[in-house]
Order: sequence, then C-alpha cells, then structure tokens
Amino acid sequence: METLDTSIAAASATFDPAALPELFGRLKTRSEVLRREKASERIARLRQLSQWIENNRTRIQQAMYADFRKPPEEVDMSEIYVSQVELKHTMQHLGKWMKPRRVGTPLAMMGAKGWVQPESKGVVLIIAPWNYPFYLAVDPLTSALAAGNCCILKPSEMTPATSALIRQMVEEVFDPSEVVVCEGDKDVSTALLKLPFDHIFFTGSPQVGKIVMRAAAEHLTSVTLELGGKSPVLVDETAHLRDAAEKIVWGKFLNAGQTCVAPDYLLVHEKVRDKLIDEIRAATRRLHDPTGEGVQQSNTFARIVNKHHFQRVSKLLEEGQRLGGILEMGGIVDSSENFIEPTLLAEVPPEAGLWKEEIFGPVLPLRTYRTLMEAVDFINDRPRPLALYLFSRSAENRRYVLLRAPAGGVSINDTIIHLMHPELPFGGLGNSGMGRAHGRYGFDSFSNLKAVLRQRIGQTSIKLLYPPYTPKVKQMMEMVMKWF
Repeated sequence: METLDTSIAAASATFDPAALPELFGRLKTRSEVLRREKASERIARLRQLSQWIENNRTRIQQAMYADFRKPPEEVDMSEIYVSQVELKHTMQHLGKWMKPRRVGTPLAMMGAKGWVQPESKGVVLIIAPWNYPFYLAVDPLTSALAAGNCCILKPSEMTPATSALIRQMVEEVFDPSEVVVCEGDKDVSTALLKLPFDHIFFTGSPQVGKIVMRAAAEHLTSVTLELGGKSPVLVDETAHLRDAAEKIVWGKFLNAGQTCVAPDYLLVHEKVRDKLIDEIRAATRRLHDPTGEGVQQSNTFARIVNKHHFQRVSKLLEEGQRLGGILEMGGIVDSSENFIEPTLLAEVPPEAGLWKEEIFGPVLPLRTYRTLMEAVDFINDRPRPLALYLFSRSAENRRYVLLRAPAGGVSINDTIIHLMHPELPFGGLGNSGMGRAHGRYGFDSFSNLKAVLRQRIGQTSIKLLYPPYTPKVKQMMEMVMKWF
C-alpha cells in the first residue's frame, strides 16, 4: 500500500462539548429551511457527496489501511461501492419517495381524501462504528439528508484516520449549518446524547445500544439501533459444499471477521461435517493463501482494529481450545500486528464464551446436528440474530427454517450480500436492533410519516352520529356496527 496521505494521517480532532448547544441551535434553525426543500435540492446535495467519494477513492483506501490494514480492494467493495449504490439508488428514487402517498377511504368516510406526507424530523444524530467506518457513516447520512434533516455525525475514535477523513469530507461538501462532524471519545458521545435530537441512528453493540436508548428516552427521541449478535450459518445435508464453504469463508473472514452480519457460528449436518471442513480449508487457501506462504503474508486479510479487541478475541480462542475445542484450521495469533489467522474450531463445549458473546473476529466455532429441528431449536435458544444464513438445496428445509427461525435478515445459499441490496430493508429485532435502514426504508426511518385527511366543507358522514344521541342516532349506530 502506498504511503498514507499526510492530510489524513494526523490524529482526529476532539470536539469541544461546550460548543454543542450553540451548534445544535444553528442546525435546528437551518432544519426548518431544509424541511421545505424540493427533491432537486436534496439530490444536488447527495450528488456532491457522491462526487467527493469518487474523487477521493485513494484517500479512503489509505485511511482504512492506516487504521487496520484493510486491503484496498476490500475498501472498494465494502465501503466505497456500497456507499455509491446507496447514494445513486436514493437519488434515482427520492422524488417518488417524497411525494404524498395516497391511501384508500373507508365507506364511513365517503367524500374525504387521505394521504401520508413524509416530512423531515429535524436535527438527527448518527453514531457510526469502527468496523466499516466509512460506509456505516455515509449510508445513514444519505438517508438523513434525503429526508431533509440536518445532521451531527459522530465517527468512531477507534479508526482515527478514517474519522479525520470523514470530517474533511463533510467540511468540503456541506454547509456547516447542515452537517457537522464531532470527533472524540465516549465523553463526546455522552455530551451529544444529552441533546434533544429528533432522531438517533446508532450502529454498535447491544450493550451501548441500551445506553443510547436510555438517553433517547429522556427526550422521547426516536431511534434506529443497528446492533449485532450471533448470526448463525446452517448447512444441511443437501447443500453444495464447495459453494457453501467458499461463501462462508468469504463472509466470515471479510474484514478479519469484524462485520456485524458475519457468520458467528456454524451448524452443519453430521453427514457432511468432515467434507465441509475440508472444503473450508481449501477455500481459505484459495482466497487468503494462494501462494502457500501463510495468510499473515497475504495482502487480502485485514487486522484486528486495536489491542483491546485483539486480546478479547484471542482469549475467546484460547478458552475454546482449553475447554476441549478441536482446532480444524488456523489458530496462529501475533500480537505485534494484531493478527489472528482464519480459524475453525470444532466441538467447542457450550460453556465457552465463543457461544455466548459476539466474536467479531476471524474465529468460527462449529457444531454438528442430526435433525433440522435440533438446529433451529439451538438458534432459537439464543437472542434473535441480526442475520441468518442457510445453505440448502431443499425447498422444504428452506421453508422450515424461514418459518421457525426469526432473524433480522436471511441469505439463502450466500452470506452478507442481503445487506448490499438497496431494495431490501436492513435491521435487527430484539437484541440485534430495531428500525430499518437502506433505500426507502432508511428514508422513512428519518422521516415523520404524517397522516393527512382532507374533508369537504360542510360534509361528513360522521355528522350523522353527532349528539344529542336520539333514537335515530342510536339506530344509525347499530347499522354502522353491523356493516363494519
């Protein structure tokens, strides 16, 4: 990777929380102007953002390589491409999304007209995570701006080079009365959460999500929480094993496993266990060690973001082995560069932490099952996952899992890519989150969907039921109750 641009190599600038009230007031005033904007004005703002991303592709790659050695090709695919897809999809459809949505009129309201009119919420807060620090900032920002809001964006302090670049991007693209970046640690986040935002969009862990939700409750602020959890991958006896293995390896070890929808554990039918393990080993060699020099020497594999997370994942791996887990692949760790090799650990006992907390690293525990009911029961005994992956050529098995295993999203015969589909909603349920993002779903999350009814002057069928409640009114009410 070429030398990091010095303009983004500097440490992130911590925002002064004392400046927040004045800043918030400025955005609040400006939000009333944005609320009345036409679609063309909002699209122009999004087009400027898209153009900046196109013009600064190399700088984005450099920033993430500096933060955790993310390969530039991976940055292109999982940060830049998906951001541009979201932007272009939104620009293409925004005019339609902003229009009032006509609804039908019940017979009892004959003569009236009703519609749903989207309007901006006002000033919103976006708290972005460190694992996909660019995309998971730009994606909700796109929806927020499309809906006509002013935004405060808080990037992660764990990826300082990318956070600094995001700040520069916002300063170069947007009016400071419309979008502002506040860099800093949890103290800045705490100060931000005390403000009366009109919506908060948070991406991160369930533990921090609870803190955000408690803070939002003080102002009755609506929230979108994109959290995580343990996303299972289930491989049945009918699956195409080579195809399944390659897609599992790609999805699990992308970004060194630091993906909220990464496969977190593997359930495989006992009949195909050994064959699938062989295929996973072979797929890992093809994708991450084609020269045979070891994954650590490869330029396709990122590193763990910092020492804290490296030690956390390393301890989970160490404990799993100490309790009897069988190392089927990988296992090498190197603290000097926060490297953990792609690892497959079988027969991990149920008391191990690998089954209890989201791994967020390149370690995949495996267990076998005999019946599909057993596998689904195992999934349902845990908090609702953000994603579920099923590899099967059986239509009956696919129906069984879809009907009996709730999840935020599902990919059948693939991993992760449902997140990239602009027409599909993305989000979790329960412990894995609430609310939906992407495309029109993201636009709606950042909008107040205002109900409007227009009645003709002097006319309404409800007048027939106005008091006083004479026998005639009572008779009319009885007729209404029978009809409806």
